[in-house]
Amino acid sequence: MTNFKKKILIATGGTGGHIFPAYSLAKYFIKKNFTIKITTDKRGLKYFKEENDIKLKVINSSTVFKKNFFKSVISFLEIIFAFFNSFIFLLSFKPKIVFGMGGYSSFPVCMAAWVLRIPFVIYENNLYVGKTNKYLLPLAKKLLVSYSSIEGINYKYKSKIAEIGNILREEILNFEKENIKLDEKKIHILILGGSQAAKIFGEKIPEIFKMCKKVNINVKVFQQCLPNQNNFLEDVYKKNNIEFEVFNFTHDIKKYFSKIDFAITRAGSSMLAELLNCRIPILSIPLPSSADNHQLKNAKFFQKKGYSFLIEEKEIDIKLLPLIKSVHRDKEILSLMKSKQKLHTDKDVFTKVFAETENLIIND
Repeated sequence: MTNFKKKILIATGGTGGHIFPAYSLAKYFIKKNFTIKITTDKRGLKYFKEENDIKLKVINSSTVFKKNFFKSVISFLEIIFAFFNSFIFLLSFKPKIVFGMGGYSSFPVCMAAWVLRIPFVIYENNLYVGKTNKYLLPLAKKLLVSYSSIEGINYKYKSKIAEIGNILREEILNFEKENIKLDEKKIHILILGGSQAAKIFGEKIPEIFKMCKKVNINVKVFQQCLPNQNNFLEDVYKKNNIEFEVFNFTHDIKKYFSKIDFAITRAGSSMLAELLNCRIPILSIPLPSSADNHQLKNAKFFQKKGYSFLIEEKEIDIKLLPLIKSVHRDKEILSLMKSKQKLHTDKDVFTKVFAETENLIIND
């Protein structure tokens, strides 16, 4: 099978949590001499702006889970149109296998593949299976999961599950922290809001840092924010004499990893996995409105494993300052977390994906 090219289609879209694993998977298969194309929606298209080595096809879809009846009808029609668009595209491209990377954008593509009898595989990197993958699972050949502890799967489909780990960029899997000596008198904190940034972080967390200053805890802040928050945050930190760097969404987030003691982040699976593999102590603040509260489930799993602290968004005002105080008193807390993180690695994820793919293509 490896002696000649095969065609693979990767269906993704939406947020970075779906896009980044899709892109990493595409890069790997290209190195293996596969012909790769990716379908994405307009939301996901912006994450590919810096990448011009992958052939893209835009197929917009929607979700039927709307509160308004008329919006649900419109969404249903969009899904039908996306299905036919996917059907025509698959007939033209003729992939040997389709990878669905989760999210509703992958649904019409995978359904069209099933109708055309093209085997498809779905990938789930959360600790609770997403709605799209749950509906696709009965028709899928395999469900590739990041963690065996995944919940929400009907027992009769357990045989379809293959634990492969987290699909991440190779530069993350091979990350080596630079030997930068940090000022021991300061706590260096990276604040991440996911690919869309977290508006609430820009509003609440600076107030906690102001209180840190009042109790003689010096912090240096690297904060990802929305572009319209730049001026506000710069003004707050300057007025309170807090050392800072404000930045907007970037693909090269790892450049900050050697400059920090720990990171504050939402509990999206991709970001948590990147920090885990780079041995960065984590404070997870899950997005309360995430579907099926999956971010809280991710965060609780990481907390139980000792990879992360956990504070819910409603608790930021009362729990964040005490946590920073405890880390300031004893940085061995972070060293212990790093030692537990070192017990986990996803370096063999692509070897496992390839084995599953090869098995499906040979037996197709």
